Amino acid sequence: MADLQEASVVLPSVPGSVSAARKFVARVLAEWGLPEGAETADVVRLIVSELATNVVQHTSGRSPVFTVAVQLDRGERMRVGVTDSHPRWPRRLPAAVQQDNGRGMVIVRTLTKELGGALAVTPTSEGGKTVAIDVPWAGPGGSR
Repeated sequence: MADLQEASVVLPSVPGSVSAARKFVARVLAEWGLPEGAETADVVRLIVSELATNVVQHTSGRSPVFTVAVQLDRGERMRVGVTDSHPRWPRRLPAAVQQDNGRGMVIVRTLTKELGGALAVTPTSEGGKTVAIDVPWAGPGGSR
């Protein structure tokens, strides 16, 4: 296995791209040996879905596209990030019991911790940000 495997896709910031982002990640993980239906693959797809949905819903047209990138480092750590060009960082919104939204980042953080990983938000040189998870690889040769 290569020391670093990488795959990425650039998608338009439209609702249909959320599904495309999920399918892209599922395909990449399967190619790397983590089949669809594996618990970690399902959780990562859900996380990507939440992050892509955030871009589509909250960038107010200021990020016409977003990038989904997946990296596998030495078959030990996986990093999955969603990058957009909107300058506002995600924030936890107060979610009332009746509210249907505002919990996406809480869900992402919780699921990432359950996988034994960490969530990070980093600025891009273009003024946007990348929201990424870093988790142990659960595929062939992984520690999980």
